[in-house]
Amino acid sequence: MMIEWVLAEANVRVPAGREADLIAAYHRLIAQPLPDGLLQTELLRGPDGRWRIQTLWQDRSFLNAMRERPAHGLLHGLHADADFAVFEVVDEWITPQPEDLQ
Repeated sequence: MMIEWVLAEANVRVPAGREADLIAAYHRLIAQPLPDGLLQTELLRGPDGRWRIQTLWQDRSFLNAMRERPAHGLLHGLHADADFAVFEVVDEWITPQPEDLQ
């Protein structure tokens, strides 16, 4: 089976004191109905006010459809700097669940 997943990544730098606002905005976003084709999303905290938002999509067509929708405003008003990248998943390995190891 050919993997067609794509991983979209936003690298974000949030000013000091706005991190709680970013977390709250992310929680509001994922509380809404999620877009078709979205398999997983993660909000990751790094050092020095750096954050990463990763979204895993069933294929590029679902990601493109989401990007054509009006902006969801996750970073609106946070005075955050962000850059975006999209990666094709060419292989994967998933840790077995404990019950699968027996």
